[in-house]
Amino acid sequence: MRQKYEGSTKVKRAQLQALRREYELLTMKDGEKVDTYLARTLTIVNKMEANGDPLTLGTVVAKILRFLSPKFNYVVCSIKESNNLDTMTIDELHGSLLVHEQRMIGQQEDEQALKITTSSPSRGWGRGRGGSSRDRGRGRSSFNKSTIECYKCHKL
Repeated sequence: MRQKYEGSTKVKRAQLQALRREYELLTMKDGEKVDTYLARTLTIVNKMEANGDPLTLGTVVAKILRFLSPKFNYVVCSIKESNNLDTMTIDELHGSLLVHEQRMIGQQEDEQALKITTSSPSRGWGRGRGGSSRDRGRGRSSFNKSTIECYKCHKL
């Protein structure tokens, strides 16, 4: 009965080796959300524990932090400095990473809004007042002096 439901030791060893390899090669993909990465990691960890190879909480937390995408580098440094990784739970880590991910998404949206508002087809970079590229520089273009406003009295 036991052999039928648990499988032989050779099969377990082979499964465990495959899971260890998958665990070692596990990294966060570009554009992947924190939730997805943590779910993939915890799935492998749970399978390893079911096959008789329990991992300590500290090693799992360190693994997750070590293989986050490069955009989380400053977050990883701050978590390592402010927390004891051996006592930190996965839920604490997950919450902290989610907060930082939300902030990064908010900053990217702000940058997009700035890009949209600053682009103007009538005013290109390197163009003078008239819009042509030939009158670059100071004092080289001809202009109507009657439309110049005085700096002090604000009269034409």
